[in-house]
Amino acid sequence: MKGRILHIDHATGVGVITGADGHRYDVAAADLLGDGQIARPGVSVDFEVDGNRAVRVYPNPVQAFPGILLDHKNRLVAGLLALFLGAFGFHKFYLGYNTAGLIMLVSTLFGFVLLWIPTGIVAVIALIEAVIYLTRTDEQFYETYEAGQKAWF
Repeated sequence: MKGRILHIDHATGVGVITGADGHRYDVAAADLLGDGQIARPGVSVDFEVDGNRAVRVYPNPVQAFPGILLDHKNRLVAGLLALFLGAFGFHKFYLGYNTAGLIMLVSTLFGFVLLWIPTGIVAVIALIEAVIYLTRTDEQFYETYEAGQKAWF
């Protein structure tokens, strides 16, 4: 079955894979075969199912560049959008958080009504989020903002 690694705890060697069938399967580090790039969240894999466990897990050969998560959002792009266009919510739209992006955009555009206070608050929030995005690792970024769907810092 095809799937994607959601989480791997390197301390315990236990993780979770989501399958193409929509179910989640437990996986042990001993079942991760292939090169070391496989033990990362977001990596596409092929695996066999044994009850609710994934066994004999291999990297998906379709993924041409194992070090790059091809179908995921890039934390550097999100960070730069937050830094330069964050007051307009562009980084939120990029990450798929359209409601949060709309809140930021409307607050910035109509901030003049309240003496630019909402605009200033939104700009500070965007700056904080830019720093957070740029200082996280790719795995932390993926787990927090894509898998965890955390819309605000």
